Amino acid sequence: MSGMPRSPNSSPEVPGPAALSGAAGVTPQRPILLEVRNLKKYFPVTSGVLTRRVAGFLKAVDDISFVVREGETVGLVGVSGCGKTTTARCILRLERPTGGQVLFEGKDLARMEEGELRAVRRRIQVIFQDPYGSLNPRMTVGQILREPLTVHGLVRSRAAAVMRAAELLSMVGLGGSLADRYPHELSGGQRQRVGIARALAQEPRLIVCDEPVSALDVSIQAQIINLLEDLQERLRLTYLFVAHDLSVVRHISDRVVVMYLGKIMEIADRRALYEHPLHPYTKALLAAVPIPDPAVEATRERTVLKGEVPSPLDPPAGCVFHPRCPIAIAECSQGVPPLREVQPCHEAACIRV
Repeated sequence: MSGMPRSPNSSPEVPGPAALSGAAGVTPQRPILLEVRNLKKYFPVTSGVLTRRVAGFLKAVDDISFVVREGETVGLVGVSGCGKTTTARCILRLERPTGGQVLFEGKDLARMEEGELRAVRRRIQVIFQDPYGSLNPRMTVGQILREPLTVHGLVRSRAAAVMRAAELLSMVGLGGSLADRYPHELSGGQRQRVGIARALAQEPRLIVCDEPVSALDVSIQAQIINLLEDLQERLRLTYLFVAHDLSVVRHISDRVVVMYLGKIMEIADRRALYEHPLHPYTKALLAAVPIPDPAVEATRERTVLKGEVPSPLDPPAGCVFHPRCPIAIAECSQGVPPLREVQPCHEAACIRV
């Protein structure tokens, strides 16, 4: 992905995230746009046929904290079931958190009622994973783009809405003639571009990208990633990028948050994480990524994890990773390791580093 061509529509006069953050990553002067504090999301598990009772709780997200600063892209990575999508849904308030805070522009989304949320939701948008299921099949592309403009009162007339919809299609690299087509008449890449245009329609400050390229062909993935980067530079957007593909995350992210079984294992600048990972789980994840050089692939050190991922219904005591950790000791099962700064701007939840 590192060799992706840049779009000719990018605007060179506006500095992008890399230019704003500098070579070492995000600077502390950048204001915090989103702050997640001690976020928890537990799903009750019931049993019984005639009388339903709560038998336990599935801890999808268990006491995590991180920040997203203005103009940066934070990658949220981990294997399926680690809680990254649930985290994103709690931030969007598609799920009500069990505990903790989600502070956006200093306001706690977790405690807002629907009336308050309506005003805030315009500034937080989402690009969904499935371009086939995220668009209403009964509406044309133009209707899909005009709907949020009308709902939030961003245009004064239908003519203005039609014009704005055409601008949005052009912004994502689609022709205005597609406005009269239905989603089933478009390719997967075109549908995802429509999804991006819909997210941009409300002029958001933060866009949550929930695995936006995982359902697309590799060649289309590169185009969508380049489009997202160009839009970020032109519109000064902030992204929370949820993904399991580490190569995509490495290309687009400024900082990376690594999750495992509802917990955060490591947070670091992109370069530091990929070149000098600290947590054993992060090392195992990176070791599983194939390298396109046969000589390097044959000689590099591998970290093979033992066992299976434990159930979030009954997570291990202490560090949730210790049953599979190659460097675990007895103390690892006795207490939950705090996420601490091991190196400057590099945090890890491990007592062994």
